[in-house]
Amino acid sequence: MSDLYPYEILKATVEKGVAKANGGTLHLGILGFLGGAFISLGYLAYIRVVGGMPHEWGSLAVLLGAAVFPIGLICILLGGGELITSNMMVLPVAVMMKKVGWKQWMRNWLAVTLANVIGAFAVAWFFGHYLGLTEGDYLHKTIATAEAKVAADFGRALVSGIGCNWMVSMGAWLCYGAHGYPGKILGIWFPVMIFVLIGFQHVVANMFVIPAAIWGGADITWMQFLHNMVAVYLGNVIGGAVFVGVLYTLAYRSQAERSDNHS
Repeated sequence: MSDLYPYEILKATVEKGVAKANGGTLHLGILGFLGGAFISLGYLAYIRVVGGMPHEWGSLAVLLGAAVFPIGLICILLGGGELITSNMMVLPVAVMMKKVGWKQWMRNWLAVTLANVIGAFAVAWFFGHYLGLTEGDYLHKTIATAEAKVAADFGRALVSGIGCNWMVSMGAWLCYGAHGYPGKILGIWFPVMIFVLIGFQHVVANMFVIPAAIWGGADITWMQFLHNMVAVYLGNVIGGAVFVGVLYTLAYRSQAERSDNHS
């Protein structure tokens, strides 16, 4: 079976959106917790890789760290999970194609966002702080990463969030277009690796690394964390919903509808 053409990916995305919109509260809560945890584990791996390398390695260390981060989204999209950033692309597509209502859309985003927070906090506290995996020899990297994120003003954090979820949503889009695991993994891997390598901000990753830094003793306040959350969340919405969801729907909607009429 061959991989999908873009208009077929649009149709597959709509099907995903309908399934997500109809998910029960317990279903979304469990999978949302897993989504937040998996992304956090990917970021934990990034910190362990980069934090353990000599400073002189510079961009090479970041490249190697970025190469391990995508395991989080791979676990979510292949193993099962709900992640608000990919849902920021999927649900608007289903709404534009008139398969999902606004209330279903907002319900999914709210439930998944809250569950992602719980999953990310759990990994940050139990693995990062209690086990000390983001502390000790790695605390300098945890704090430096978190401080760089909260230091960005609202506009820069928002634009960084746009760039991030443009790539994350492209990873989900390409995953939906591949039939086999190898194609899905490669489709996810490279866009996600690129956003980490560039240093764009991902709201769920930030739900992990900023609290981990705070619990590790960083001079960061919870108000700074909330300020970052708002800016990056809005940027992620624009990156996923507009730059992937809306633009691809506008480009391929008529072709997808014609294929439905001919089937």
